[in-house]
Amino acid sequence: MSVSRNDSLSKLSVAGVIVTLGIIYGDIGTSPLYVFKAILDWSGEVNELLVYGSVSSVFWTLTLQTTLKYIIITLRADNKGEGGIFSLFTLLRKDYKWLSAFAIIGGSALMADGVITPSITVTSAIEGLSHYGDSIPVIPIVFGIITAIFFAQQLGTSAVGKTFGPLMFLWFLMLGVVGASLIVTHPSIIKALNPYYAIKLLTEYPGGILLLGAVFLCTTGAEALYTDLGHCGIKNIRVSWIYVKTALVLNYLGQGAWIMENIGHIPSGTNPFFAVMPQWFLPFGVFLATIAAVIASQALISGSFSLISEAISLNLWPKIRIKYPSAAKGQMYIPAINWVLYFSCVLVILIFQTSENMEAAYGLSITITMLMTSVLMVFYLKTRKVSWFIIALFILVYFTIEGVFLVANLNKFVHGGWFTVVAASILAFIMVMMYRGRQIRNRFISFLAIKDYLPVLNDLSSDEAVPKYASQLVYTTHADLLTDIEEKTIYSLIKRLPKRADVYWFLHVDILDEPNTLEYKVTELWEKKIYRIDFYLGFKVQPRISDYFNQVLLTMSEEGKINLVSQYPSLKKYQIPADFRFVHLDRQVSKIIDLPFHERFTLNMYYLLKRIGIGDVRAYGLDKTMVSVEMIPLTIPVKSKSPVIKPRLA
Repeated sequence: MSVSRNDSLSKLSVAGVIVTLGIIYGDIGTSPLYVFKAILDWSGEVNELLVYGSVSSVFWTLTLQTTLKYIIITLRADNKGEGGIFSLFTLLRKDYKWLSAFAIIGGSALMADGVITPSITVTSAIEGLSHYGDSIPVIPIVFGIITAIFFAQQLGTSAVGKTFGPLMFLWFLMLGVVGASLIVTHPSIIKALNPYYAIKLLTEYPGGILLLGAVFLCTTGAEALYTDLGHCGIKNIRVSWIYVKTALVLNYLGQGAWIMENIGHIPSGTNPFFAVMPQWFLPFGVFLATIAAVIASQALISGSFSLISEAISLNLWPKIRIKYPSAAKGQMYIPAINWVLYFSCVLVILIFQTSENMEAAYGLSITITMLMTSVLMVFYLKTRKVSWFIIALFILVYFTIEGVFLVANLNKFVHGGWFTVVAASILAFIMVMMYRGRQIRNRFISFLAIKDYLPVLNDLSSDEAVPKYASQLVYTTHADLLTDIEEKTIYSLIKRLPKRADVYWFLHVDILDEPNTLEYKVTELWEKKIYRIDFYLGFKVQPRISDYFNQVLLTMSEEGKINLVSQYPSLKKYQIPADFRFVHLDRQVSKIIDLPFHERFTLNMYYLLKRIGIGDVRAYGLDKTMVSVEMIPLTIPVKSKSPVIKPRLA
């Protein structure tokens, strides 16, 4: 059994480039909606130094951070075509397991900061209507749009998704045309492309360093761009970025030109993005901005689903229900995450009310994510045997840039950045508990040599004095080696209650560092009696073990390797299929355990989170009516022996 990726969008083509515009650039493409508004809100005196320096800072941020770091360097760190911080970690975890801490922090911060994206983009777009009067109910309209976006997830978005590319093409075209039309009114704004003005802003403008917190908003979508690599392929992303960056730079230059032409006449709270538009064009501009905001929100939600799905496969998140509302490749719907995101967005809107206040909360966490990606990239470059000079240069440039951005964004903490930091901390806590709890649990899972018990199981299968438990009996196993079997499995099969069956099956799931592998291997441990099936799944493949097991059984039956007809005489003559029974061993921690406090706390949290999730039975797609769940204690050694009881003397 194997799965192949659909590479039709990964190959460079006009269609691929257009689709990429709709999938990849929603977040970074809507940044002109609020970047210069944030700069004006956070600045003091509006003068030539501020305008030229801000335009220059935005241009060089897009060049150094988005173009050089992500488009040119980081996109090359793909795992069989898949990108993102978790995919990058899987390339490194074999040699650097301790890097899991950086992956967890980065992944948590990315998801937490993403909560702001739908809120700020939709709010910024609808606030454009305020040019028609302050009486327009912005917040209710934003609530309506946000609600519609999240409720639509359960219906599937493949049909709508096909229109995203052309709409984003139109959006970027509008950005470029509007920007270019304004540059001609103040042509000298082009001088702002000189890095001299960015340096001058940082060194001479009062609070110039802190203004980088607003400038940073122009590149917040770069990390999401890397995460979505697998959807479109590196060639389509790189080619489409030429068009996207051109449109963005033209628009930022145009907004800068407009500000220069109106210095001293810009009312407080003005959003240059909409102010530059002619009155007759404004309705179309607001409409297209709203569509772009919806597309950006959709990309964020889909990206969050993908991140959580990967986290589940990497054992960083409790197993939760995943649905597939359409046949579109890779499209999924995770109800729990969808509604958590929805209520988080509602909370953001209620707390911050305006895009100006949301700007203060936006960017801090994503700076942390970018730093974590940079740390992982250093080790990736090392594994690729890149020269230490290049690695040192990468460290010098990007730890400096992102360090400065972090300092600038830390100023946002008290103004709203606390929200995403708290959210990221909660997510990171869950991931750490799942990761460390599993490590602690695995220390106390003991294994036996399976060869010592194969004759026992063979004899048990033929022992008619023992009532037959099932015709086909299936256990999942944590034993990585073919030679091993878990001690608790033997305890359940032989000692707790002898379970006679015609055939015994042991299923093992091995999550690989490659993203899309879906393969299996069958090992016959005892002729016609005992089998082991190893499923090799990529970390982006859903572990629907019930479906995969049925496919393997059907293949083996067609090849004549197994007989799936019931062996009961009354049923065999009618060719009735054999009955199957699954046994799932559910471990519990004894209240009386002798572990250090932090390990005991972690282990208890691990099992609490697992109970909140759907559990292995539902996650594997097993029919509950065919599964017996046996509660077994997790055996943990104690430091002191029990006292020896002595017979009482007469």
